[in-house]
Amino acid sequence: MDTVQENNHPVRIGISHGDVNGISYEIIIKTLSDTRILDFFTPIVYGSSKVASYHKKLLGIHDFNFHIIRSADQALPGKANLVNIFPDEIKIDLGQTTEVAGQAAYMALEAATDDLASGQIDALVTAPINKQNIQSKDFSFPGHTEYLTKKFGAEESLMLMVSNDTRIGVITGHIPLREVPGNISRERILQKVRILNNSLKKDFGIQKPRIALLGLNPHAGDKGVIGIEEEEVIIPSIQEAFDEGILVFGPYPADGFFGSDAFNHFDGILAMYHDQGLIPFKTLSFKSGVNFTAGLPVVRTSPAHGTAFDMAGKNMATPDAFRESVYLALEIARNRRMFEEISVNPLTTSHESDDNDTDN
Repeated sequence: MDTVQENNHPVRIGISHGDVNGISYEIIIKTLSDTRILDFFTPIVYGSSKVASYHKKLLGIHDFNFHIIRSADQALPGKANLVNIFPDEIKIDLGQTTEVAGQAAYMALEAATDDLASGQIDALVTAPINKQNIQSKDFSFPGHTEYLTKKFGAEESLMLMVSNDTRIGVITGHIPLREVPGNISRERILQKVRILNNSLKKDFGIQKPRIALLGLNPHAGDKGVIGIEEEEVIIPSIQEAFDEGILVFGPYPADGFFGSDAFNHFDGILAMYHDQGLIPFKTLSFKSGVNFTAGLPVVRTSPAHGTAFDMAGKNMATPDAFRESVYLALEIARNRRMFEEISVNPLTTSHESDDNDTDN
């Protein structure tokens, strides 16, 4: 799939509006009201003009307007475009979890991903959803990552948290902690390692990425004293990945790894479970962190924070992470185009490795 238009056309980045009772519209409006950002891409928000107007008045922003359109092909460069998915009123209850907000979040996400699949937009930035009220017969997933993985027919994907040169993925994602050990296998680790390795090359332009693998147990098992997973599963996985030519190192005890500057010496890091990777990441980069779904045939990013219901309507939310999500989507879309161009150029001195497309 072509994810980027020709060089003389700006990249079209779709934005799903997330939960209308949270801070989504605040961070979207604050980002797009700085018109300098419109020089780099064409934004297309999937949402509601009436909800946007409500939040704009709440923020006291009067010199910014959305260009309201019926479909993405009507989007204009240099404008903050909004596809009006909901012509009717949507009841807004700031800071509350409501069924109508969940329905609105799903409808915007579905419209945006349909356009992403058909090439109407080149990348997608998803504003935060509430994972409880969005649940329905159409959306029965723990979050965006799992929904997008199924939507785009990927065998597997990788939730990758990104901030500058720090990139942390997780072997197991949104599952209960008690289920983590049973979901860690050599096959699963290798699958995630391959996705990360491919993504670092294709999406981030790193020719020979170095990947760190964290241990599951305290002290990375202390050679079997505090657990056997490192000796029986993780270390053999590292050796097998090395045999494939992937530069993977570890397993590292998570506390010392992040307590020192060791994490700065790697292009990518794989944690064994959600909080092992996301607690240090959000401690280091909460205000600017980005969630990128690696392993998909399309580009999707999102701010690393949630709906922030406690801040909704108070004009307190910072748009930094959302803005970084837009910039990262733009960067990855361009990197993928360059990667594809180099891969098919007969003048290149060497062919890319056979595993370039294992994440599709």
